[in-house]
Amino acid sequence: MRIDEPLPTFRDILGQARRAGRLGQLLTELHPRQIRLLGQEWGLRAKPFQYPPRLSQAGLAWTIWLFLGGRGAGKTCAGAQWVRGLALGLRDFAARPVGRIALVGETADDVRHVMVEGVSGVLAAHAHRERPRWLPSRRQLVWDNGAVAQVFSAEDPDSLRGPQFEAAWCDELAKWRHADATWNMLQFGLRLGERPRRLVTTTPRPMPLLRRLLAHPRAAVTRARTHDNAEHLAPDFLAEMEEEFAGALLGRQELDGEIVEERVGALWTRDALEALRVEAPPSLKRIVVAVDPPASSGRRADCCGVVAAGLDAANIVHVLADATLGAARPGEWARVALALYHRLEADALVAEVNQGGEMVAAVMAEADASVPVVMVRASRGKYLRAAPVAQLYEQGRARHAGRFAELEDEMCGFGPDGLANGRSPDRLDALVWAVTHLALTPKAAPRLRAI
Repeated sequence: MRIDEPLPTFRDILGQARRAGRLGQLLTELHPRQIRLLGQEWGLRAKPFQYPPRLSQAGLAWTIWLFLGGRGAGKTCAGAQWVRGLALGLRDFAARPVGRIALVGETADDVRHVMVEGVSGVLAAHAHRERPRWLPSRRQLVWDNGAVAQVFSAEDPDSLRGPQFEAAWCDELAKWRHADATWNMLQFGLRLGERPRRLVTTTPRPMPLLRRLLAHPRAAVTRARTHDNAEHLAPDFLAEMEEEFAGALLGRQELDGEIVEERVGALWTRDALEALRVEAPPSLKRIVVAVDPPASSGRRADCCGVVAAGLDAANIVHVLADATLGAARPGEWARVALALYHRLEADALVAEVNQGGEMVAAVMAEADASVPVVMVRASRGKYLRAAPVAQLYEQGRARHAGRFAELEDEMCGFGPDGLANGRSPDRLDALVWAVTHLALTPKAAPRLRAI
């Protein structure tokens, strides 16, 4: 093989090896320079499910690549390498360099710290000599050949108005707060090149947008489990996750990358929540932040549920935020709850005090004594407390101002015997306290705000 011949792709080499049964001999025939380059070739390191599908599936050239996988299945690495392949015009990725690419994530921080700067992000995907320049102030990656990737947050769909692209990498779409609006704005901007393409990498959830994409006639679908990428994960992590979640609904979703549909007997359904979703709430006369503190601390402690909701002039509840955090010390969850309280200019903090009531009051008082705290105590089981709140949803008197994926997972997985995975429904508990205080408790408001 001459030195000036094009570098063969891994598919070329493996195909020859399969036909001739002599991969080792083929490699010895390569020039040392080609050996070094092949050592950096993503195609030789990638697992089959991390490499782009052939450009034709079922006779149609795909325009949407859906990579649905469990946690740690290698989705981010595949997305970053796909962007690299497009920008550099590598074989099996693009016939020529793709000049304009959009990177869209759940939040601006996620795009920067995961998709761009992360250990499996775009910068790490490149060898030093080919690495693009990262310009955080302009939110751009710029390659020497002129290709540019612009970053966007799903929290701001309108930021996608105006720019135009040839390709887009959308990460963790199932967690996007404004999923439909962001996706729609992105589609209007994908108007350059001969065949604009999108890659969606996400741990799936049963959301309408994802269902529509799966049914799209030009969608190519890749699926991967966490276990499929085991060699790149800590053995203890994988063993613990499989021990605790294998076979459970949460494990099927988060480890196996399945779309887990409705649980029979759950108080809420996905379709019902979707019908009650609004992009933004109206003017609100009352706002509260509810806290469901954990009963213990440590790595295996329950989460601390922190949910904010407000009541409008028509006495309809609007869920505003889910700031739940896991395995946090009292001072940590108090700071998070108070930060949300001040950001939303709320009227009160509602705190459940069945577990350590005096401690909860003391923590809140120490953090900010000026904040009015309403102490509530559970006298009935979780299901009985949640049922009246679910009834408000059925009556159309409760809505979600945005998308709260993990909270909605708990709501749609909560039945008479609790959550299917046996864990504590901490987000749901906080939601129940907030909605109960606003709409089901007489004379609950410490004051009314002007609207």
